[in-house]
Amino acid sequence: MSQIDPGTPTWLRTHNDRTAFRLLLEHGPLTRTQLGELSGMSKPTAAQMISRLERVDLIHAVGEVSGGRGPNAVSYGVRTDRIVGVAVSILADGSHAVVVDAADAEHPIVAVPHEPSGRTPEDDVRRAVRAASEAAGVDPANVSHVVVGVQAAVFAERDALSLTDTLPGWPATGARGRIEEALGLQVVLENDVNLAAIAERAVGIAADVSSFAEFWIGDGLGVALDFDGVVHRGASGGAGEIGYLEASRSAIRLVPEARDFTDLLGGPVVADLLGARDGEGLADVLPRLAGDEAALDAIAERVAITIGPVVAVVDPALVVLAGPTSLAGGEALAARVAERIDRSAHPTLAVRVSGTGDQPVLLGARRLLVDRIRDLLEADITTAA
Repeated sequence: MSQIDPGTPTWLRTHNDRTAFRLLLEHGPLTRTQLGELSGMSKPTAAQMISRLERVDLIHAVGEVSGGRGPNAVSYGVRTDRIVGVAVSILADGSHAVVVDAADAEHPIVAVPHEPSGRTPEDDVRRAVRAASEAAGVDPANVSHVVVGVQAAVFAERDALSLTDTLPGWPATGARGRIEEALGLQVVLENDVNLAAIAERAVGIAADVSSFAEFWIGDGLGVALDFDGVVHRGASGGAGEIGYLEASRSAIRLVPEARDFTDLLGGPVVADLLGARDGEGLADVLPRLAGDEAALDAIAERVAITIGPVVAVVDPALVVLAGPTSLAGGEALAARVAERIDRSAHPTLAVRVSGTGDQPVLLGARRLLVDRIRDLLEADITTAA
């Protein structure tokens, strides 16, 4: 990106054009008059901003607005076809994917089952991109960026993955490179719980807190740590893999055979607490949780034990309970966990249930993609200046 000296006419034009571009992203299509009112610029200046943004192909005329007497005013919107991405969440039994554009428009979310054998990272992502593109009416060839959430620790600098229990066929090193080479895409791989925390900060319940720990409880366990809007990934991407932590004495008192915290609170254990019958898994029995007082108490006790080391070391302002078990338990579970926090050490710690809905990983991937696409488009404004 070229450097522009502050205070020069070029700098002022660039500043104005970025302002106009962001207003169009925030408000949708606008006329010259509307853009002038929102930006505080005169009509001639607003017209010049629109002309320059049209010239670099960032916006285009999308319709007309009746203003009463006189000709209709042309409205302008951001081009959403310049850079297109796909957000992907790789799960144990399949993938979820959705097309993402600069306007962060809503597109259909698709579920793509995994191939029964012979999986590879490039094939998993190719099938997800193709399905999401077809559902959105987008040519897959126009997709240039993907953000992929995986149930693994991600060491981005070395393109390395670890703890890849749910990723058969994905190599320990080189997965991102293989996807980029095979599909011609720019790829970001990210831990799924970290993406859920990004969504929580952006549109969930953690927007205004200084720090929080997102505790994911489902088939597996994970923690994401956010400090002032920055997710802490650790030196090699392994921060938050709490399910593999050796069981504490408190955990072993509850489950004598427990080796790690997954044995205390993972999916099979919770399913047993909810009386799962042969053939029933966690998803089958979770609807029972909200009405099962004994199970809520038992799970809350286990949550407090599991999150205890994180709270002791990090001392966050908020613990967010996320993942399918947390959502099924709802505020009743959160209240029980809050009661079990050591208030002498953490008198103000809040415990709440995630507010990002049932697709937090995909939502976090979308947020990363939207920010990336908008940054790339804004760079064209500076280049053109």
